[in-house]
Amino acid sequence: MNKHSALSSVLADVTVANGLPNEHYVDPAIFAEEKRSVLFANWSGIGFGKDVPEEGDAKPVDFLGMPLLIVRDRDGEVGVFQNTCRHRGMILVDTPRKIGGAIRCPYHSWCYSLKGELRATPHVGGPGQNKHEDVNRDELGLIRVRSFVWRDVIFVNVDGNAPAFEQVHGALMERWGDFDKPIFHGGETSSFKLEVKTNWKLAVENYCESYHLPWVHPGLNSYSRLEDHYNIEVRGQYSGQGTLVYRQLTDQDGATFPDFEGLSDKWDEGAEYVALYPNVLFGVQRDHSFAIVLEPVDQGNTVEHIELYYAKSIEDTPEYDGLRASNAQLWKTVFEEDVFVVEGMQKGRHGMLFDGGRFSPAMDGPTHNFHHWVATQIENGRAE
Repeated sequence: MNKHSALSSVLADVTVANGLPNEHYVDPAIFAEEKRSVLFANWSGIGFGKDVPEEGDAKPVDFLGMPLLIVRDRDGEVGVFQNTCRHRGMILVDTPRKIGGAIRCPYHSWCYSLKGELRATPHVGGPGQNKHEDVNRDELGLIRVRSFVWRDVIFVNVDGNAPAFEQVHGALMERWGDFDKPIFHGGETSSFKLEVKTNWKLAVENYCESYHLPWVHPGLNSYSRLEDHYNIEVRGQYSGQGTLVYRQLTDQDGATFPDFEGLSDKWDEGAEYVALYPNVLFGVQRDHSFAIVLEPVDQGNTVEHIELYYAKSIEDTPEYDGLRASNAQLWKTVFEEDVFVVEGMQKGRHGMLFDGGRFSPAMDGPTHNFHHWVATQIENGRAE
């Protein structure tokens, strides 16, 4: 079976479809193809605004081998650039730091503003001559990568060809319009990462369905049962699950986190957990939210970067420090419970006779929706 016909069964209706073939999880060549057609061609998450909180903050990121630099400029705007000097291709910033004046290349001291403009080219015309008629600074600024910040996640479109973020993801932005207000990171205890021996797609697939809850998350399932959940599927954009029985965490005195203001009744006991394609996982509840950026390292390794957010800042609500720490530990436990599953599925994909698997039409719609989207991106890339 050739690769094209292998994907036709993925693109079929969920009642008869197979999942993505094994090579999409274990083959370095397919991983490289997905890097171009799926991750570089769409709006992928690479980091968080809270990592560059102040003007001049810069953080280098390796995104699938591509060196990027996240910078907050003097206007407070987040920008993303290729972390490569336009002179001889030297890496500009190798560790997170505060940029006092300009971004200075450590090799020949070419200097760039926080908006990427080339500002200084020492001795470029010879000793003491900082200009040369054939070196046009206006044409040699840092290469900016399209970026967009939503719910503090920094998204980039590397190839520059995707429609605008608001156009691609407007449906979810509208669905969660109630939450379109400032969010505040929960501080040091609310930030953690998991290094998982799995393909990044398996983390998405597991996250966006509730089918596994009774067996993998018995604590969560004790009050948020399978029948309390519903599927969320929007073809070509996102999928996930919602619950009708969200219960707020309380401390020993019965206190709960402050709610986000102006929420509709839906969110009194409702919560939603959505995978925004390709690699960002979101959760929204009445009193806190979270975002997970999946960093694909290679076909068999992924880093999950997890951040928790609240309606009020930690500076304004020190009385909730203990509750925030407890909440983070609860979520960490839930996410760690999934590790053996996504690692086990990765091992299972080495079973050469596995055909991609069959879906439960009732329970696996969100996962099939993601497979359908990935297969569509790959076919689009192959048609170019």
